[in-house]
Amino acid sequence: MSKTLVIAEKPSVGRDLARVLPGPFEKSEGYLEGPEHVITWAVGHLVQLAEPETYDAKYKKWRMADLPIVPDHFDLVVRDERSKKQMSVVTKLLKRKDVDRVINAADAGREGELIFAYIFEKAGAKQPVQRLWLSSMTNAAMKEAFGNLRPGADLKPLEEAARSRSEADWIVGMNATRAATIRLRSSFDGAVSLGRVQTPTLAILARREEEIPRSRPSRTGSSTRSSRPPASGSTRGASTPARTRASRPQTRRRRSSRPSAASRARSPSSRRRNVRRRHPFSTI
Repeated sequence: MSKTLVIAEKPSVGRDLARVLPGPFEKSEGYLEGPEHVITWAVGHLVQLAEPETYDAKYKKWRMADLPIVPDHFDLVVRDERSKKQMSVVTKLLKRKDVDRVINAADAGREGELIFAYIFEKAGAKQPVQRLWLSSMTNAAMKEAFGNLRPGADLKPLEEAARSRSEADWIVGMNATRAATIRLRSSFDGAVSLGRVQTPTLAILARREEEIPRSRPSRTGSSTRSSRPPASGSTRGASTPARTRASRPQTRRRRSSRPSAASRARSPSSRRRNVRRRHPFSTI
């Protein structure tokens, strides 16, 4: 009997999907198997783009003459040992003779498309693919999604956008990091990590950190948001001049003629009264 392989993005999602599919499901290492479906999962990104030295051994040494590095085709590799274990499970399931259909049940979005596409390509699978598009994990929503599976080809533009983003990150990150590290080798110990998203985000944080001291309130109660002088003829951003000491109204507090509480406590008569309060039957 032929079966359908469902590939989820996380183990928890795989277990949720088993609730609405014909059971019972038997738990195995890295997957669940029922009478009609086999459910397995990725653990995040199992597969990633290969490092530069995979394409040519000369890239093991970082040299400015070898930049930029732009492969004609991007190779895929399994991320780490933990990923290798689950990837071997998914690959064996995809190569089973009784699996004639695959359902992409990764998260609905660009990144979910990329995770599934990399796994499917790395495993060398050829089965037809359908897309499970979920926006909620309730039983009713999952049943409805399984009843309205979409052809995998309908989501091909989203997959291509995800691949473009991933490859752009690789090209910018690998080349910029190597170039900056080589150029600043005398000033920094180790690699100078740069990236398409990482570097602009870090620049925003660093710029804001520099602005914080200039944004603290002054003694007059106003705050300076920017160190730039205001445009000519404009009063925007101008702070109110501080009032001098001479212009402030001078109010002098009147001294009270009554003794303070501390001086009253130190007087002999006060000490005698305190003793009487503490010792009501004393003869003092």
